[in-house]
Amino acid sequence: MIYTCTLNPAVDLFVELDTLTPDVVNRTNAEDYIPNGKTINISFILNRMGVDNKALGYIGGFTGNFIKTELENQGIQTDFIEVDGITRINTFIRANEQEYKIVNRGPVIPENKVNELLEKIGDIPSGSVLFVSGSLPRGVKDDIFVEIAKICHQNKVKLVLDISSKRLLDCLSYQPFIIKPNEEELAFIFDKKQLTKEEIMELGQNLVEQGAQQVLISLGEKGSLYISKEKMIRVTSPKGKVVNTACAGDALLGSFCGKLIQGVTLEEALMFASATGASTAFTSGLSDLSDVHELMKQITIYQVYQNVS
Repeated sequence: MIYTCTLNPAVDLFVELDTLTPDVVNRTNAEDYIPNGKTINISFILNRMGVDNKALGYIGGFTGNFIKTELENQGIQTDFIEVDGITRINTFIRANEQEYKIVNRGPVIPENKVNELLEKIGDIPSGSVLFVSGSLPRGVKDDIFVEIAKICHQNKVKLVLDISSKRLLDCLSYQPFIIKPNEEELAFIFDKKQLTKEEIMELGQNLVEQGAQQVLISLGEKGSLYISKEKMIRVTSPKGKVVNTACAGDALLGSFCGKLIQGVTLEEALMFASATGASTAFTSGLSDLSDVHELMKQITIYQVYQNVS
């Protein structure tokens, strides 16, 4: 079974106006409400690929019920922990070619609910895949990532981590199945400013040497870099008009793992993932996958090295 765990989900409210003027009533031209959270996005992508999965995490109030209902309406199983308070609503306003982003904090998670989630993760069957990604809610310390990594290692659950916390380094001794930093996060984790192409490769290899089984580094319009003990592969990204990059990394990771689960070759999975990430960046929401195979025709894949020993 495939599981996704979103610790701090949200409902994203997108609104469009001609202008945004203070002290008057501003009426929208369009609005949309979308369940969000990095691993919730992965749940949707996996579902569109025909990969069954179950969504875990915390929800609260009417917004939490909205997220749960929207997932289940798409045929995605859920097993959320309900908490007091209201799952946050983030607001994104586009007015007169300018964009305003308002991101809320969400509810406080008490200690007993933290323990309940760890127990739920401990019950995931051996051989399953667990995605953990995104920001932390109030009341949850970043050492939860290390606890989750430890539980998954002990129970032989394949952990896929996409986190920006430096705690990622403390998780590596538990041999996570895949980690996916982007270029900015990679620099932050290793206390660097800007990275050269050579440094990206070296730091990616460092993550593998510290215990990560596979590293997928998302590089935006420059594509992505895959590293394991056996291989290093660079994949280009298709060209197109970028509309919104917010969910592109989630689409990249979810589709890559989904293809591996479906049993395709590593190279095919990387090309499909690059096209899915780009397709998402070229639309206002997650890709519906309809243009992915056409976008794959633009992709070039390079074998940087292969250990055949």
